Amino acid sequence: MNLRRSISITPKHPRETRSSGLALIIAAGLCAMPSLAAAQAAPAAPAAVDPHAAQNPIANVVSIPFQDNTSFNVGPYGRPENVLLVQPIVPFSVSSDWTVVSRWVTPIISAPRLSPTSGARSGLGNIEPQFYLTPAHPGSIIWGIGPTVWLPTASDKTLGVNKWGGGIDAVVLTIQGHWLYGVVLNNVWAGSKAPEKVNELTVNPFVFYNFPKGWFLVSAPTATANWLASDSNQWTVPVGGGFGRVFKLGARTVKAQVQLFDNAWRPSGGATWASQLQIQFLL
Repeated sequence: MNLRRSISITPKHPRETRSSGLALIIAAGLCAMPSLAAAQAAPAAPAAVDPHAAQNPIANVVSIPFQDNTSFNVGPYGRPENVLLVQPIVPFSVSSDWTVVSRWVTPIISAPRLSPTSGARSGLGNIEPQFYLTPAHPGSIIWGIGPTVWLPTASDKTLGVNKWGGGIDAVVLTIQGHWLYGVVLNNVWAGSKAPEKVNELTVNPFVFYNFPKGWFLVSAPTATANWLASDSNQWTVPVGGGFGRVFKLGARTVKAQVQLFDNAWRPSGGATWASQLQIQFLL
């Protein structure tokens, strides 16, 4: 699941990325390992895997998702842009009735060349700690709401806006048989004067359909609206989806998934399509 806000900062200079290819190889290996191990071991009943703990963005479980996003045909030179998001999730109890789920969204960006006079840039973007207050014993509707913080951590001015800021996050979802679906909403503000100013909405609907043995189909696009851009350049709206699996790797539960998106609505110079790979370790 992807809670993270799309990085909409367009750097001057990108370097072509290789991390997405490596990530795909790692994901394929992780998906294959349980099958290889089963083929070599004596027949035994596999441990039950509950996919909902990995698919629910505010589940009461410690996990570390690594999400690699590659956008293609960015800017006038049609180069790729890569954003690796490291998002450790740690829930903690505040009372017998309430839990706070914290998520630290840490973007590592490799941005492409956008003009003849500027070069590619790679480094750290703006870290966004997010906090969701959620009932410790939810009913059929699971929800959470809380603040997010925008930290001035970008290693280069082309990779982020180094001003303090914040915003609000909300998530609502439900689990119905094989289905798990919901939406995450986020709006963040930072800075006070352009160009060092941020006002961006993120809408992340997600739908999972679960099959036996941990396999699932998923569609979890992340749409963004940059409210500071002109009307025709505000929205990026991807359409697509993919598949994945929740499985046991030794005693550890792992979720691996891959998705492809077509940016049906995009700003001028925005990526035409994107790939997303996520590997999540439940601790």
